[in-house]
Amino acid sequence: MRWTALVLAGSRGAADPVATAAGVAHKAFAPLAGRAMIAHVLDALGEASEVGDIAVSIEPEADPLPGNVLRLDAASGPAASVAAAVDRLGTPLLITTADHPLLTPAMISAFLAGARGVDVAAGVCPRPTVEAAGNPAKRTWLRLADGAVSGTNLFALATPAARGAVTLWQGLEADRKRPWRMARRIGPGMLARYLAGRLDRAAAARAIGAAAGCRAALVEVDHPDAAHDVDRPGDLAFVSARLAARRTPPVSPSPDTPGVRRRP
Repeated sequence: MRWTALVLAGSRGAADPVATAAGVAHKAFAPLAGRAMIAHVLDALGEASEVGDIAVSIEPEADPLPGNVLRLDAASGPAASVAAAVDRLGTPLLITTADHPLLTPAMISAFLAGARGVDVAAGVCPRPTVEAAGNPAKRTWLRLADGAVSGTNLFALATPAARGAVTLWQGLEADRKRPWRMARRIGPGMLARYLAGRLDRAAAARAIGAAAGCRAALVEVDHPDAAHDVDRPGDLAFVSARLAARRTPPVSPSPDTPGVRRRP
């Protein structure tokens, strides 16, 4: 199955601190390793064997995109942009964000493999794996009974039934300043179990699926870079260093290095 990929690159209205720090008009075009941030994301999607067409949801006034990318006008928020994309592109739809320049084809493959058999999936990364990357930035953790995880900005809408999850997301986004309404949408029982530390990944996925009227899964993406996006100006330096490390070839030990045997 070939997936259409959607990159969410819309702004949130107010001046973005990352764009301001990078000296660009739009966050997606902040320079990283000599290229626009979104270019790294498009590269990863283009190299993933599971991905076919690629679309980007972005403001009309933003900079030009590569000619092989379908450009969609961003809506008022991420959920609305995804809803508009589903209406136009259908499913299966792989969703990521323009501020995830550490994304790789291997992460995409691992995530989509774990998303088989469900209607909608979201990628998560275990806390020990996230912290292994050494990012000093403070993070928000989803503290589940089977281990804390962080989101990976990877979502899969595999079947038309996933439209229910998008509708649920739109409702949660509309109620983001009213926590009691959010809890009512996803089920007060789920919230109570989470606060008591008794909610694991499987139960969370079942509750989300029940609220959305579809089969849902939280898919583990066990890669140190999977959960590191660019939310703050300080993230630019961290991500730049990680990208530079990927380009630096490993140093081969010299024959004089202890433990290295010379050929006769």
